[in-house]
Amino acid sequence: MQLSTLVSFMLYIGGTIALVSGVLQPPREFLIAVGGSAAVAFGFALKDVAASLVSGLILLFDRPFQVGDRVAFENVYGQITAITLRSVRLQTLDDNIVTIPNSRFITDVVASGNMGAMDMMVVTDFHLALDADLERAKEIVRQVIVTSRFAFLKKPVTFAIEEIAIAERLAIRLRAKAYVLDVNYEKAFQSDITSRVAQLFLEANVKRPMIK
Repeated sequence: MQLSTLVSFMLYIGGTIALVSGVLQPPREFLIAVGGSAAVAFGFALKDVAASLVSGLILLFDRPFQVGDRVAFENVYGQITAITLRSVRLQTLDDNIVTIPNSRFITDVVASGNMGAMDMMVVTDFHLALDADLERAKEIVRQVIVTSRFAFLKKPVTFAIEEIAIAERLAIRLRAKAYVLDVNYEKAFQSDITSRVAQLFLEANVKRPMIK
């Protein structure tokens, strides 16, 4: 089908040129002017392609990310599946393939979660009431993380505690930072932590923020 489309396109172009030159027989100066205009238009059409090709060469040498990395680009997040001279293919967590021109990665900000490593930090937030037992909550989250089959325990588990507003009410955000042993288990790791912590918070009567 691609070959048929290409052949049809070439036949249309060739037939149009033959019709104009054979039937209308325009003067030579007119043909030169039309040819020059067509060349300029063709150059502008290939400008973005040429920029992507040059950017592809830069990516090959600079290596800001590799195939298999989890990257975030604008509102797209997923795993790099291919890096070509023209574009980068990214597979989202919803199993969609997104193709991004290489030139976009040269001018815009891109974040790589693992930079070629198998493990990657996974950040999971838990929200607590202002009068909740923070030490008890931290201990529960830590125990859940270290007993998860997806956790990479050679790197530390850390926490960041911050007071934030949820639905116009103040609450405590307990942010857990832990490493998953393989980037392919990122969401499974986060789901495992979230579900088990929620159940243990209920059993331990750890207070959660009240919502209007």
